[in-house]
Amino acid sequence: MRILHVASEAYPFSRTGGLADVMVALPAELTRLGHQATVLSPWYADLVGTPREIWRGGDVRLGELTEDGVRFLFLETPVFKRPGIYHPDDVRRFSAWGQLVLPVLAASGVRFDVLHGHDWAAGLVVAHARLRHIPSVFTIHNLQYQGRWNIHDSFAWTGLPQWLNTEQGVEFYGDLNLMKAGLVYAGHVTTVSPTYAQEITTPEFGEGLQGVLQDRLAEGRLSGVINGLDQERWNPRTDGHVLPYRSMTGKAANVAALRQEFKLDDAPILSCVSRLAVQKGLDILLAALPEIVKTWNVVLLGSGDVQLEAAFAGWARRSPRVRHATGMNEALSHRLYAGAHAFAMPSRFEPCGLSQMIALRYGTPPVARRTGGLADTVPEEIGFLFDDPTPEAFLEALGRAAALVTKPRTWNARAKLGLPLDFSWEGPAKRYLEIYGEVMAE
Repeated sequence: MRILHVASEAYPFSRTGGLADVMVALPAELTRLGHQATVLSPWYADLVGTPREIWRGGDVRLGELTEDGVRFLFLETPVFKRPGIYHPDDVRRFSAWGQLVLPVLAASGVRFDVLHGHDWAAGLVVAHARLRHIPSVFTIHNLQYQGRWNIHDSFAWTGLPQWLNTEQGVEFYGDLNLMKAGLVYAGHVTTVSPTYAQEITTPEFGEGLQGVLQDRLAEGRLSGVINGLDQERWNPRTDGHVLPYRSMTGKAANVAALRQEFKLDDAPILSCVSRLAVQKGLDILLAALPEIVKTWNVVLLGSGDVQLEAAFAGWARRSPRVRHATGMNEALSHRLYAGAHAFAMPSRFEPCGLSQMIALRYGTPPVARRTGGLADTVPEEIGFLFDDPTPEAFLEALGRAAALVTKPRTWNARAKLGLPLDFSWEGPAKRYLEIYGEVMAE
């Protein structure tokens, strides 16, 4: 089977978050299973790597690179000839880019059996695929980001026929909505965990699109497929960024090293690696800090909301038990998973999440809200789950953890259950192959 993935970013060439990681791991697993997986993303001005040009038409060109046996294609258009990935005018940029994807691939001789679009930036490509009777799957990685713009200004950017400019089509409360385009016109819609697939059909999590998603669910065309984890990159036994370990005894050396690195006292260490955002519950963590630091050291790696950044920076200046590092720091993130006792994920919603999977494999029980992918992947016998997105509920779960972390034998027996957990991509990839087969058979 020949599968074309379309997404706005793909590791290691462009990355702001987990979508980019999926775009290397899932295609690589599909390739390992004997299929031909290709990934298409924009050719950004500051793309990591230099693609080999394979097609050009005026000021539009297509290039390619290969990584882990996967073919990566990069489509360059004038709107992407500036630094950075995302900008305020992204609806215009990705509309102009999206309507060129299928004509350019056809002109360059790229052939595929099924198109798999990822998140709002690929929604328009899915709509154009429907017009060409190309089988397609569309995956929601985060429903909150939808690609919306006043439809009177933006519909002409899409290249779509006027009859799709309706409530049943791409119109959404007076806006063009590129996420909705993917939801409506894909042969099958997936999202990245079974629990999130149910949550997004409700007003609380549906971001206004719950009616569309309820329709897709009723049609049998909405599924939750949990994301996998790159288990070679995130393997404490072979991780070059930490002191490799196979047991909780080996982990203790990493705890000692992290304590020394950040000059922490003997209190247990709670770490967090996250984008600083309300969605991630970092405001909950912030509100709970006065109580948390009575029992825990807290080491946070993350950037994002400027107010949250400033607040955590202030705490780091004032408190000997709070440390905060900003930016993307791959090596430090590994040390925080390996060197902490517990890992904080107080998310308001979490479509899937990979941090909890990494933490489990590194023997670092998550303290997490029971939502989305966290509910699906954090075993009750290892992690500490809570229901309400409040500081009080988070502190109650931390209290349960604190009652055990001072009993090393009990704590280690619990934490080590995560070390052998299998979060590989093999199972999810096989499920996607089933879905591809279904949409191709229609």
